[in-house]
Formats: sequence, structure tokens, C-alpha cells
Amino acid sequence: MFKRFTSIFAALLLGFAFSSAWADEYSDTISIFKNAGESGGFFGKAYGYAVFPTVGKGGVGVGGAFGKGRVYEKGKYIGDTSLAQLSVGLQLGGQAYSEIIFFEDQRALKEFTSGNFGFGADASAVAITAAAGAKASTTGTSAGISGGKKDAATAGGYQKGMATFTVAKGGLMYEASINGQKFSYKPR
Repeated sequence: MFKRFTSIFAALLLGFAFSSAWADEYSDTISIFKNAGESGGFFGKAYGYAVFPTVGKGGVGVGGAFGKGRVYEKGKYIGDTSLAQLSVGLQLGGQAYSEIIFFEDQRALKEFTSGNFGFGADASAVAITAAAGAKASTTGTSAGISGGKKDAATAGGYQKGMATFTVAKGGLMYEASINGQKFSYKPR
């Protein structure tokens, strides 16, 4: 009886430790974006956002990416989302990054949470790294130097009611795009 109680107690304790670690991961990622250049200004104006603490991406000719995230409406956690991406073309390496998608209004949030949403060929993201700010899109790339994540020089705006920012966490990959990303959504 005592062993069973100890096992259940240990499992509950472990579960609480992991749940707070997940909560911290989301809070930490949101803090990074709040303090990273222009993305910080979106929090006060956006209707909602989806945040992905870690997206893993890799490829050699054919590549893929995957990440899990949370969706917030007016700052309140409303559900879970996942991101999957498949890409073909000139690419080599692997990387990890955080991503946030801001929703300009309720319509954009509903479009994202309607089921299987995906970014098309015209999608772009503003990439913020520890030492540089860069913009990657289907029409080209541009970059600028900055002092750090807090001082990142970024330029971004809404496209079809959504604005996307990424922060590199590590790795090296020749190719940076969000084209072909598909998202699923599950209400809380």
C-alpha cells in the first residue's frame, strides 16, 4: 500500500514539475518576443497570437519541420496547435527556432483555428537572431545587424491579418522559409 501511494505521489510530483516547465517554456518564449524589436509592439495591438517555443527543422534536398504551440485570444490561453512543414529544394542542415504568429483581428484568429490552416507561397516571416535581424520571404531576403535579442532591428507587418516572427535558437541551415507550413488546432 505504501509503495503504491509513493508511486502515485511521485508521478503527481513529476507531472507538476513537467507542467510548470512547459508553462515556463511558453512564458519565456513570449518574453523573448515581447523584448525583441518590433514584435514586442504587436502584443498590445493584436487580437491574439500562436506561440511555438521550439520548431525543429532539417533537410538535405527534402526537408521538414515540426513544433507544438499554444493559441492565445486577448492574452488568454484557448487551445493547442501544431505546425508541420514539408519542403523540397535547395536546403541543407538543421536548426531550431521559436515562432509567433500574431492575429490582427477576430477574423484572422478564426481562420487559423478553423481546422487545418496553412501558409501559402506569399507568406513571409521576420527572423530575429542574437546578432542580426533578417527578413526571409519568397521574393528575397534582407538582413541588418543589431546588438542582441532585445535590440533586434526588425520590420514586419500584417499580411492577410497575420504577422509572423521567428527567433533562431541554434543550428545552421541554408534555407529559411515558412512556406508550406500547415497548422492544426485543438481547443482547450
